[in-house]
Amino acid sequence: MPLREFKIVVLGSGGVGKSALTVQFVQGIFVEKYDPTIEDSYRKQVEVDGQQCMLEILDTAGTEQFTAMRDLYMKNGQGFVLVYSIIAMSTFNDLPDLREQILRVKDCDDVPMVLVGNKCDLAEQRVISTEQGDELARKFGGCAFLEASAKNKINVEQIFYDLIRQINRKNPGPTNKKEKKSGGCILL
Repeated sequence: MPLREFKIVVLGSGGVGKSALTVQFVQGIFVEKYDPTIEDSYRKQVEVDGQQCMLEILDTAGTEQFTAMRDLYMKNGQGFVLVYSIIAMSTFNDLPDLREQILRVKDCDDVPMVLVGNKCDLAEQRVISTEQGDELARKFGGCAFLEASAKNKINVEQIFYDLIRQINRKNPGPTNKKEKKSGGCILL
């Protein structure tokens, strides 16, 4: 059976750890230094529930000057990781607008999405409680919510695996049955 491809977009404010989560998942390393991203694309093959999946993960810019590129990411993405930092309230407050933008661009209310409170290893600096994250996920229509740490590899794989499962539920892949193809040319 051919590999099923999944296009995943990682979104959130600057400095929340989008690249750190993505690189930790794809390459198994923690990127310590903050180097603002414009756009990076990663590919990784994984097996989820016995299905071979090829993930194309788009790690996007968190800074405001690249918002024009966002509509294109959103149009092409099948699933979205919305990341905030548990130690920065402004990053949490930015997410409702981001989600609204995704729903507007996709013209759909039910988009596979995972809300991620990153940097849970910095608990002593926490300004956003787990309960606040849960509450926002409920406001987002009950989307999945995880707290993660790219540094300590906490819940990193779960973010992407959960998203694959959501995409599969929404759009089951092709089955093994031979489907009759219709179409062809009509000459008038």
